[in-house]
Amino acid sequence: MSTFTVERSAVIPAPASEIYPLVESFREWTKWSPWETVDPNMQRSYEGPVSGVGAKYAWKGNRKAGAGAMVITGAEPARINIRLEFTKPMKAVNPITFTFAPEASGTRVTWTMNGESKGITKFFMLFMNMDKLVGRDFEKGLAHLAQAVRGTA
Repeated sequence: MSTFTVERSAVIPAPASEIYPLVESFREWTKWSPWETVDPNMQRSYEGPVSGVGAKYAWKGNRKAGAGAMVITGAEPARINIRLEFTKPMKAVNPITFTFAPEASGTRVTWTMNGESKGITKFFMLFMNMDKLVGRDFEKGLAHLAQAVRGTA
């Protein structure tokens, strides 16, 4: 079994109080998530509270979008923890963390995903670097998040 971490951060020129709600509510992810446009016919469902701990989002889409669910497991002013579970194309559970740290020019938002490669995923990981596979999507998502905060998304 091997582990991986994918992490990207960006300084968004806004206070955390304006950025945080866009991450804490999965209903807001359609404004900035890099995967929301992968499948125009993607099916989405929401359960639990609108935001915060217990909020749940599930999706089912084409081959590129796959299928899975996310649930917010922790939400405090400087950090949001999410349990991400993929069911297709490969099964995996990955913890995700967003942190929000004040900077002189705004807020540094850091998006981190951890995981373990086992079974078929471990074999796949011999040929694919998870950081290269997902890192660009994180960068695109953070750029879209900055646009969504400014209302230009």
